[in-house]
Parts: sequence; C-alpha cells; structure tokens
Amino acid sequence: MKTVKQVAPLLAAIFVLLAVFRIWVPQFLSLDNLLDLAQQIAINAVLAFGMTLVILIGGIDLSVGAVVALIGTLTVWLLPRVGLGGAVSAGLVAATVFGAVNGICAARTAMPPFIITLATMLIARGLALRFNEGRPIAVPDSQEAFLALGNARVLGIVPVPVMVMVAAFVVTAVLLHRTRFGQHLYAIGGNREAARYTGIPLARNVIAVYVACSLLAGVAGMIHASQLYSAEPGSGQNFELIAIAAVVVGGTSFAGGVGTMPGTFLGAIIIGILDKGLNQAGVHFSLQYIVRGLVILSAVYLDVQRRSRRQ
Repeated sequence: MKTVKQVAPLLAAIFVLLAVFRIWVPQFLSLDNLLDLAQQIAINAVLAFGMTLVILIGGIDLSVGAVVALIGTLTVWLLPRVGLGGAVSAGLVAATVFGAVNGICAARTAMPPFIITLATMLIARGLALRFNEGRPIAVPDSQEAFLALGNARVLGIVPVPVMVMVAAFVVTAVLLHRTRFGQHLYAIGGNREAARYTGIPLARNVIAVYVACSLLAGVAGMIHASQLYSAEPGSGQNFELIAIAAVVVGGTSFAGGVGTMPGTFLGAIIIGILDKGLNQAGVHFSLQYIVRGLVILSAVYLDVQRRSRRQ
C-alpha cells in the first residue's frame, strides 16, 4: 500500500504527459512510436536501476556513462578476436572490476563517492578512447547475435532491449524489496553508524552495490553499441545525469534510505516521455536541457520538503 501511494503521483504525471504530447504530436500514441519510446527508455532505465541501489545507501556513481562507452567499445573490439561469448564475458568482467574499485574505495577509505567515481569516470573514458585511437569500431556483420541485442524484436513486436530492461527491473526489485540484502541497503542509507552497530556487513554491501551498478552499466553499454552498429568511444556522455534524473524523479532520496525500484522505473519513463515528446514536437535542444533541469530541481525540492516534514 505504501509503494502504491508513492508511485501514484508518478503514474498521474505519466498520463498527463501522454495526454499533452498526444495533443501536441498526434502520432505520439501510435504503437510504433510507443515501442520506439520503450526502446529509448531501456538503456536509461537499466542504468537507473543500478543507480538507485547506490543512491539508496547515500552514494553516487558518476562513472556509469563512461563505463557504457568503455564496455561497449571493449566488447565490440573483442568480437572478431575471441567471439561473442568471450567478448561479452570480458566486458562483464571489466565492468565488475570498475564497480569493485568504486565500492572498495567507498567502503574502505574516507574519500567521498563523488570524487571516487569522478576519477573512475575519467579513467574509463580514457581507456575507451585508447581503442582504435578514439575512432568508432563497426560491429562485424557476422555478429548477428550481438546486433540482435539492440535491434531485434521478440515475436516481431517487443524490442529486445525492452525485454532486458524488464528482466533487470525484476531482478533489482526482488533484491531490493524481497531480500535481506535490500533491507540492509535501506538500513545503511537510513543511518550508516546504526547499521554498523547492528552487525550489518557494511563494506560487503557497499561493494556489492557499486558492482551491481557497474555491471548494469556494462549491459547498457553492450545494448548501446548494438543499437549504433558500432562502438563509439565518446558515447555515453551525460548518461549518468539522465540516470540520476530518473532516480530522483522516481522518489529516491539523495540522503539515502528512501526509494523504490518501481518509482525509478516510472521516473525513467517520465524522463523518456519528456525527451521524446519534446524532440518530436520540434522543441530546440537547448530548451530540452532547461526542462530536464527544472524537472530535477522540482523533484529534489519535493524530496527535501518530504524529509523536513518527516523530521
């Protein structure tokens, strides 16, 4: 019941936005357009699910956009050399390493997560640009399975990225809302010192959260490279900001300890509708940035007001 109450305003916002863009862009609610919208939302949603876990414990991960670029580039570069299985495995291992570095530094040192992940963002971006001297790397035509990851449709209707998004949502939602691990994350975000004194393995949980966030960024990177039919070492710019926007709009508090995975899912949908609707309406991209900023500012303001009332 509490979750329903939390997501009700988000559902109302989605219906309002759909109604507005239906008037503004007559074809906005066509099936093809909605499926295309869902495919565009998929990458941001996958990133946002991982980001939710991190923000829930009071952390932040600015490296996910660069990890998208690095893992996409690494995987495509390896495809003709080691095959699909080896390339995907190597990409996931590399993503795990970045997540582990973020998590270990956040759990074992006094460095703030903002600085840690800012540094690993620069490292990941630099490593991505080392491949092929920063030039795009085309996905070989023979790699049909990899290209299907970002472009195929199940039963000719549902895009594969949407299926990946749904699977990621189910896994992260179950972890967060139905396991002891999820309970620990809420406790850590609510009061880290109290969680430590109650015996919760703080370091292990923090590391696990950052690894999960980076792994999901790696998956998003592979989807993105597949959709582009090439690895773009400079891709993923501002992806972390869009993911954070979805998390904040979805009701997760930057202070930690408050948030839901369904809320993040709906937040990603809201951001996606805004982006696609404004694009199709012909709104200048500069105004789109302004609208996105105002939405984030409003969401953070509402969160601050909610926390003030609770206190």
